[in-house]
Amino acid sequence: MSATAAAPLGDGRVDLWLLRQPHPDDITGALDLSELDERELARASACRRQTGGFLYASAHIALRRLLGAYLHHPAAELEFTRQPCPCCDKPHGRPTLSVPDSAVHFSLSHSSGMALVGIASAPIGVDIEQVPRASTVEVCSTAIHPAERTEIEAVPQPLRRAAFGQLWTRKEAYLKGLGTGLGRPLAEDYLGADAAARPPGWTVVDIPCGPRHTGAAAVRTETPIAVSPRWIPIESLYTGATVDLSHLAA
Repeated sequence: MSATAAAPLGDGRVDLWLLRQPHPDDITGALDLSELDERELARASACRRQTGGFLYASAHIALRRLLGAYLHHPAAELEFTRQPCPCCDKPHGRPTLSVPDSAVHFSLSHSSGMALVGIASAPIGVDIEQVPRASTVEVCSTAIHPAERTEIEAVPQPLRRAAFGQLWTRKEAYLKGLGTGLGRPLAEDYLGADAAARPPGWTVVDIPCGPRHTGAAAVRTETPIAVSPRWIPIESLYTGATVDLSHLAA
């Protein structure tokens, strides 16, 4: 197994993990690609930039090693599938594991040098994005909820990019948690600054992840969740290394 075992997920537990892609000069080992399946290897190889392939591979190795530790299951033997989409009932909804009786829910997102993993005892969606350009904010603001658009337009111009980025990650995390992704209209749900006006039955939180990125997690629970993600050292994803989760055994 490529990770020390973690305690089983109890009701209401949510664990969040951040991974930062190192500078090429700081990479001291080789990623353990043997834990990825053929589809994951093909996706990593298809990335046009080497840095993109490295991030994709490391994020998926991290997800496998984390899930393997929670489930006491070899990371390389985990098989992934998709639940039916709530919008069209086709098999491209929320990702899940082909592990009998698994009560572990998870979500993965990666963007521009960083990855975010969420693992919980209830359906979860996470999203991480690089702070968008001003042109992206201008174009995408036309598609969001009217109340969200009003909020963004009220933010001072120097802060608007970060504010929109935070809103966008909340929205994507929620839609991933639902299992619809962007197949659900962006204007359908309010994920703005007023937490009390957000969709009932879900807790949506902002994740601190540095000045260049915004992140969020959405969990199907009304119980407050912790927003202190743990960091995954890149060295723990190398061949012969392990992800140490012994501190979660208590």
